[in-house]
Amino acid sequence: MKKKVKISSYIDKAIFDYNLIEDGDKILIGASGGKDSTALIEYFAKRSLRPNCNFSYKALFIQSDFAPPFPPNILKLFEEWNVPFEKIDVDIIGRLKDGHKMNCWWCTTQRRTELLNYALDNGFNKIALGHHMDDILETLFMNMLHKGEIAAIPPSLKYKKYPITIIRPLCYVAEEKIIEHATEEGYAGFTCTCNYQDNSFRKEARKKVELITNGDENTRRRLFNSMKNIKPEYLL
Repeated sequence: MKKKVKISSYIDKAIFDYNLIEDGDKILIGASGGKDSTALIEYFAKRSLRPNCNFSYKALFIQSDFAPPFPPNILKLFEEWNVPFEKIDVDIIGRLKDGHKMNCWWCTTQRRTELLNYALDNGFNKIALGHHMDDILETLFMNMLHKGEIAAIPPSLKYKKYPITIIRPLCYVAEEKIIEHATEEGYAGFTCTCNYQDNSFRKEARKKVELITNGDENTRRRLFNSMKNIKPEYLL
């Protein structure tokens, strides 16, 4: 029987390949209470216990004016893992301009802005987000189908205007592995349940990724790796 690869091994490889954690880093992690960010925070909590740990981290939850509170069971896990954690309240609906409707894009933009501002105000040089391999593939397909461009969300992206780098240590981890791990650890299940969700483009992209790969993880990995093996001479 083939030995199951732990998600921590995939994260370790991503951190090594893209140099996501460096000595002296101060890393802010976006916490949502969902399986992805919780798996990421669990990894940081355990990695911080390794010998010669030369970075610091903190988890930050952006509490919007309409979303449910942070899950108590996840907060209890953070306490068990000794995770530095903070919650800040943000009036996301109140920031809407007249004539505009609330939607997922606006909420995401405002929460990302709060993460960035907190990082700048508190000396963090990196922000870690919980996007996994399937998120990246879906974004690739969304951009190709709706923007006519080949672009995704990179494992490491340095802001041009700010001294902050966005990192995505889960980039090599398939969603099904996170679900399996979260189920084993007892924290699967929490998702955003607000009334403003409109993920039709992402759902469409997810179906196409599923169709083209027949749901096979290894095929999805090859699709992911193709973004690192571009042959410009065979493109327009």
